[in-house]
Amino acid sequence: MTKPVISIGNQDFEFIRANRCFYIDKTGWIKEWWENQDAVTLITRPRRFGKTLNLSMMNYFFSNLHKDKQNLFADLSIWKEKPYRDLQGSYPVIFLSFADIKGATYEAAREGIVQILTDLYKSFRFLTEDGHLDQSLQEYFTYIQPDMSDTMAAICLKRLSICLHQYYGKKVLIFLDEYDTPLQEAYVHGYWEEMAAFIRSLFNSTFKTNPCLERAIMTGITRVSKESIFSDLNNLTVITTTSEKYRTQFGFLESEVSDALEAFGIPEEQKNVARWYDGFTFGSQSNIYNPWSITNFLEYREYRPYWANSSSNAMISRLIRQGDSRQKSMMEDLLSQKALTTEIDEEIIFSQLSHKQGAIFSLLLASGYLKVVQKHFEEDTGRYLYDVKIPNQEVTIMFTQMIREWFSQDGVPYQEFIAALLKCDVTAMNQYMNKITAETFSFFDTGRSPSRRMEPERFFHDFVLGLIAELTGKYRITSNRESGYGRYDLMMEPTKKNDPAFIFEFKVHDPKSEASLEETLAAAQAQIIEKDYDRELLARGFTKAQIHHYGFVFEGKNVLIG
Repeated sequence: MTKPVISIGNQDFEFIRANRCFYIDKTGWIKEWWENQDAVTLITRPRRFGKTLNLSMMNYFFSNLHKDKQNLFADLSIWKEKPYRDLQGSYPVIFLSFADIKGATYEAAREGIVQILTDLYKSFRFLTEDGHLDQSLQEYFTYIQPDMSDTMAAICLKRLSICLHQYYGKKVLIFLDEYDTPLQEAYVHGYWEEMAAFIRSLFNSTFKTNPCLERAIMTGITRVSKESIFSDLNNLTVITTTSEKYRTQFGFLESEVSDALEAFGIPEEQKNVARWYDGFTFGSQSNIYNPWSITNFLEYREYRPYWANSSSNAMISRLIRQGDSRQKSMMEDLLSQKALTTEIDEEIIFSQLSHKQGAIFSLLLASGYLKVVQKHFEEDTGRYLYDVKIPNQEVTIMFTQMIREWFSQDGVPYQEFIAALLKCDVTAMNQYMNKITAETFSFFDTGRSPSRRMEPERFFHDFVLGLIAELTGKYRITSNRESGYGRYDLMMEPTKKNDPAFIFEFKVHDPKSEASLEETLAAAQAQIIEKDYDRELLARGFTKAQIHHYGFVFEGKNVLIG
């Protein structure tokens, strides 16, 4: 059998099928979705899990503009269902995507959406050419311009539906891909309210008050809160990563990956491929693989973080970096391959991401950076709690690279500090750490206050995550945990029993009660001894001689270690 061609990044169903490119049959989704008869379906899946290709497949199957494309489906599972052969090419379809709406300002993002709507009307201009439409509907096409008002833009898709319905005598199907991209960009760049209002009006007109809508599908990464943009939609069926519906239709199943490895002549790679790219869970379906990474691995035969490196992850990085110490402790546990028990609210409220406990983990789950291991129901509170973990090696590498990048600015000797720490070279540690703080305190400033007044703990917990990125595997690193008579700030427990262990205590210099940084340092060192922070390490078999105590004291950007 001829090995299929890998077409990296191609998301057009016709091209893939016509050119006999590598494809895993997901046409079963056509039947499953059609028979559910939901009016408006919102499906959330992580990026590059087949959402765009699946919607392209839907478009080629249902659109009457593609009724001559039956050959694309001839040897796929949907074509075994005779009633669906008659359904192919039988509906007017509006297919559009917001994937490229990534403006840094509201004006730029709005302009991008309006241009998509304008181009859509141009593609359907043939409707006006043979007299099938009323004169008023024909004239409407002339109103769709890049400078049209918000009111006109909001009713664009509804009016186009009316035109298609009158022309073909059938109600329309609407497929909208990556609906939430402009909303995520609006949150990152600070124009959330304006964009949410614009999208809310567009969606209300398109999906609720549209008399010519047969059914619709929207796809995205996040389930944006109903109050934000879906407040008027009472006909919306939401399918998230924890839902049972369509659990096998996005991503590759273990059997599908196994067959692909066999077809490409590398079945012996199954175990390593699973370690790197398996681990996603949708509903009760476990062992789902990331399609982007699998196709890239089949092409290049090298283990790399393909999926993790296919996006900037800017929003995730910012939220983790600016999180409180508890969130950072949770991230430490996750990076140590532990499960985290947390509440998950899949309805993302962007305004709460920076301060609501658990909101960041809800976003991480929706984005594919966490998977659900188990779900618990608390009868007393009526809440569901979720045990979540990092799904695989690729995502672990993504997090460690993200953290390392926080300390990888030009001129910042992060690696040199780690080397000095492991050698117990206090002089070099002081030299390097003062340079690091001089270069990075402004980087971690959130903009709400000057760096000198920023909560110092934030930087040092970020530093802990930096250590995790560099030393995971060599050390078990924990912070803010009980040992002896109190809670240490940072403990580094070596995985090899003969290596040195470290306990750090961080203190801010208070000039009102302490004459110098040296006096604050002495207090930090004394606290480690008085609170008996060594007890946990001693109980695990380490000797006193192996355990090194360090006080970190600082005032603004000045640091003293001893």
